[in-house]
Amino acid sequence: MGEPSGIGGEIALKAWAAKRPDTPAFFVIDDAARLTALAARFNIPCPLVTISHPREAAAQFKQALPVLRLEKALTTPVELGKPSGTTAPSVIGAIDQAVVLVKSGAAAGMVTNPIHKASLMGAGFTFPGHTEYLGHLAGDIEPVMMLAVEGLRVVPVTVHMAVRDVAQNLTSELIVRRARITAKALQNDFGIAQPRLAIAALNPHAGESNQMGDEETRIIAPAVAQLRAEGIDARGPSPADTLFHAEARKHFDAALCMYHDQALIPLKTIDFAGGVNVTLGLPFVRTSPDHGTAFDIAARGVADPSSLLAALRLAGTIATRRVNA
Repeated sequence: MGEPSGIGGEIALKAWAAKRPDTPAFFVIDDAARLTALAARFNIPCPLVTISHPREAAAQFKQALPVLRLEKALTTPVELGKPSGTTAPSVIGAIDQAVVLVKSGAAAGMVTNPIHKASLMGAGFTFPGHTEYLGHLAGDIEPVMMLAVEGLRVVPVTVHMAVRDVAQNLTSELIVRRARITAKALQNDFGIAQPRLAIAALNPHAGESNQMGDEETRIIAPAVAQLRAEGIDARGPSPADTLFHAEARKHFDAALCMYHDQALIPLKTIDFAGGVNVTLGLPFVRTSPDHGTAFDIAARGVADPSSLLAALRLAGTIATRRVNA
């Protein structure tokens, strides 16, 4: 479901209405009455059908969007564009419900709509975001966030922290752990036999021989050496300002970036509407649209479902690859 006062419900309806032959059959965990009202409000041609178990979804999908009842039902009215902490138990409950289904094999993967972390934290949610919470639900494992569009995959080594805190939290061990998980996922989930990893520098000009910082020689280069010793094709540290142009992108399968915006700016510049968030390292498949709740347009009916459709397709591809393996 995601944040109910955002665009999640709208783009779910639009994703079904815009489905193509390569769109995998999906169902939503949500409130059917809420979605029915959204479809009518925004004139979205998406009939709905309630189901009692995921096994019923595939047979219904061509005719209507299957809706599985939200176990922790919404108890207060939802106003688009105006989040409320009263919906937090339902938002968290939808995530929990989905994880139970994918861990049991009842669903092949989960695709999460955007959440509003401030509303959840006001209700006692202690995790920085979806990714960290899913790692907790999976057994307190370390998940890795990958963002992907056609022609570029990026992994931020540090994620949800202030830029001023990045250098002190960056370690060789952290880079190596992130890179190992990324390389394994590229092999198992993306079918790349020999993954090539580009490791970005932290400082301008890769530190300019320690004149603009020494993290490259003290932290990043040793991590690259360790990865190469383990047989992982890692290269760097490479200056970030020359890492993402079209020619450079031909020479790696994923780029590990040292902080959040270093990874997301090039990706969103290349394809803002089509980005997908993939959580690596989980025992189940999870993807998400690479955008937020968009409260500013939530009441207007103009949300673009492209990123959700891309997330659904990628989840289907990864799930199929895992089954075949």
